[in-house]
Amino acid sequence: MFGQLIVSGLAVGACYALLAIAMVIIYKTSDVLNFAQGEMAMVSTFVTFTLLDAYHVPFPWAAALTFIFAILLGIFFEIVFLRQAKDPTVLGLIIITLGFEMILMGFAGWKWGPDQRSFPFPISNVEVYNFSGLIISKINFWTILISLVLMFILFLFFRYTKLGTAMRATQQNQLAARVMGIRTKWILSFTWALSSLVGTVAGMLIAALGVLDPPMMMDPLLKGFASGVLGGMTSLPGAAVGAAILGIIENLFGGYVSLAFKSVVAFAIIVLMLCIRPSGLLARHYVKKV
Repeated sequence: MFGQLIVSGLAVGACYALLAIAMVIIYKTSDVLNFAQGEMAMVSTFVTFTLLDAYHVPFPWAAALTFIFAILLGIFFEIVFLRQAKDPTVLGLIIITLGFEMILMGFAGWKWGPDQRSFPFPISNVEVYNFSGLIISKINFWTILISLVLMFILFLFFRYTKLGTAMRATQQNQLAARVMGIRTKWILSFTWALSSLVGTVAGMLIAALGVLDPPMMMDPLLKGFASGVLGGMTSLPGAAVGAAILGIIENLFGGYVSLAFKSVVAFAIIVLMLCIRPSGLLARHYVKKV
């Protein structure tokens, strides 16, 4: 039982990690906490569901079309809402994301209704793998694997590509980045597009692990944010480590103590971490140049 709780905790933690990374990507570049991240992923996942259920599109094509939709949604939000704000404060930008969250939640409730649905993911959530006596469900195994592969790709992107370097430069000083010839407005749009894409993958995996309905991302988004705080909101590896810790601990408490304590313990750990190490486990301190 212990091993299975660890694995299922890692699977849930992998989803938290993707949401945390999506939030960290935006925070590192623009200092904005995107609280619409969950609802952007939820709407995109509903797009996949509609393509699969109503139009019978094969899953690979439905996923590809959804990823395009998610990218366009992220760009749309950055250009239409955030870029038009006049001399916005960080708090003002956060409030804009909360407003967009409510818009998307209302739209999803109007379009798809409040009913819970089963997400037709191609990987079974009933069948299992047997690794020398350790029983792991296929959906948990592939959730962890897909998340690890995506996180590794993101690590390579930010570490070794010119675009990743440009995003880091924009984070440090947008004016200096523009002087160096970096198209910062384009970088910001790309950042939101990438974040929306990563969040959408998390949304699909969360729907496959549970159910699909408009409020499905509210709790995972809070856990993703908590994971980012635990690991450090400026560290992608820290967000992943924080999510793994959070997923395992809340799953162990749910299995051995009570399901009612899952969220309580998780956020108690966050409060404790903020008191002991406010910057998070792996975050690096940097001084933003002005």
